[in-house]
Order: sequence, then structure tokens, then C-alpha cells
Amino acid sequence: MHLYTFIKNKLSSSRFWRGLLIQSLILVIIYSGLQIWQTRHAIKGTAPAIHAVSLDGRQFALSDFRGQPVLVHFWASWCRICRFSHSAIDSIAQDYVVLTIATGSGDAEMVSDYVREQGITAPVIVDEQGDWANLYKVKGIPASFIISPEGEVEDVEIGYSSYWGLRIRMFLAGIGA
Repeated sequence: MHLYTFIKNKLSSSRFWRGLLIQSLILVIIYSGLQIWQTRHAIKGTAPAIHAVSLDGRQFALSDFRGQPVLVHFWASWCRICRFSHSAIDSIAQDYVVLTIATGSGDAEMVSDYVREQGITAPVIVDEQGDWANLYKVKGIPASFIISPEGEVEDVEIGYSSYWGLRIRMFLAGIGA
């Protein structure tokens, strides 16, 4: 009974909630600062053109999707964090235009084997030499670029991105399209 009373008193204390709020704000500020620092070299303005053939043989041109938001997601087969993102990216690809780019992950056969093994369904372009990653100035993997309906880089996220975080940003990018 003593533990229950202690917890009840703590949770009803305004001091507890104020401390929790302050700690949460500090975490948000630190996270935001890290994102700003990580994306400081990321491209801005008009998204570089992408004309490529995906692993499944489809022609892909970024300019074909003007008028709707596009998620360009860079990943690598050796990236452990990327493995956590694949299902979220695939889910978003059911509602939005998504292009994933496997960079530094080997040739088309190696990437194809990985895609099959992981069950990735979103379109994948192989960036064996890192040319697309260099064009987009990718400095960390995974990297997600949200392209506005007008073809502008609207948002850049380096590192893990949650399903809801990406979905909300894609929705916001598409408002007014």
C-alpha cells in the first residue's frame, strides 16, 4: 500500500508534471538541434532530376510526378537502422509516390537479393557508385527527402524516421496540390 500511495502522490504533483514537461522540451530541442546539424549540407531548392530504371524494370522520372509529393529515400543494405525503416517506407508507398535508392549496397543482383530477403515492395533504384547520393548531398544513411508537388526539396531527415513522422510530412507537403 505504501508504494501505491507514493506513486499516486507523485503523479498528482504539479511539480512532477512540470519536471516531465521541462525534460520533454529539452529532448525536443536536442533532437531538433541534431537534425538541423545533420542536414546542414543537404540540398535545398529544386530537387535534382532523377531519371532511372528501378529493379523491377520500371522507368522512373521525378518530373513525371509534378503535382504530388514524392518521398526519395536513400538506404543501404549494410545499414541496421535502415532495416527498421523498410516497412514504414513500403506502407507510405501505398498512398504516395515513393522512390527508394539503395546506395553503396553492391550491384543490381546483390540489391535484388536483399530486397527479396527483406520483402521490400517500394520501387528501388541501385546507386552502386553513390552518384545519386552525391547529387542529393547525402551525408548519412538512411536519408529521406520529401519533394513538394512543385519539385522543391521541402524536408530532409537523416537517420531513422518514424512511420507517422514521414506520413505527416508527406501529407503536409501535399496540401494545396
